[in-house]
Amino acid sequence: MKFARYSQNGQVAYGIVDGDQVIEIEGSIFGEFKPTNKKYPLPTVHLLAPCQPSKMLCFGLNYALHAAEAKLEIPKTPILFLKAPSSIIGPGETIVLPDHQNRIDYEAELTIVMKDVTKGVSPDDALKHVLGYTCGNDVSHRPYQHGDGQWCRAKSFDTFGPLGPWIVTDIDPSNLAIQTFVNGQMKQNSNTNDLIFNVPFLISWLSQCMTLLPGDVIMTGTPSGVGRLKTGDVVDVIIEGIGKLSNPVK
Repeated sequence: MKFARYSQNGQVAYGIVDGDQVIEIEGSIFGEFKPTNKKYPLPTVHLLAPCQPSKMLCFGLNYALHAAEAKLEIPKTPILFLKAPSSIIGPGETIVLPDHQNRIDYEAELTIVMKDVTKGVSPDDALKHVLGYTCGNDVSHRPYQHGDGQWCRAKSFDTFGPLGPWIVTDIDPSNLAIQTFVNGQMKQNSNTNDLIFNVPFLISWLSQCMTLLPGDVIMTGTPSGVGRLKTGDVVDVIIEGIGKLSNPVK
């Protein structure tokens, strides 16, 4: 099932994407819901970021080839950082570069959306608490990331958190192709089977220290091939079984 969050006629709603149409629902995608009789052609609705998390939990250096690309050792434990939810934008919205001098990079990421209140779960039970998955782009200000001693500011500029186009349920996150294209040219091409710490482990690991809430997102790391964005670019994140998240840059 695909859950989309969208605006139509000035109203924000959730719907089920069924082929080339969206069927509006009433209720909550994190609880009980039912379809209504309102249906819209998909191209006529304005897709929004698919959720509004209380927190964005992100992992760095979680693909072996990306660690090698960065000339860093493979981490022995997950590298966690926080990204401000105010950085989130949806598909088609513009990534705004804060300046023209510094390197601002794209980072394609499989992004987990939590379904319910989750605390202290085991890896074996972790996936029971996942609503689904979406595409994410962990846009990053490299000079601040390398200079601050921590990554929060570098990752949290407004518009640095594209998510979308929707949330897809009931897919196996362990073997999904993940790619980035900039202006139609492939820049990243990998698979989630190269994750150092897999999805069930990451959820369990996080849940031992903090309570995960419905709609919280977990960005699982980016593969090798990260690179700089510039004004006029269009960056596409494509994940197998989910879809394409596309954003222009200025």
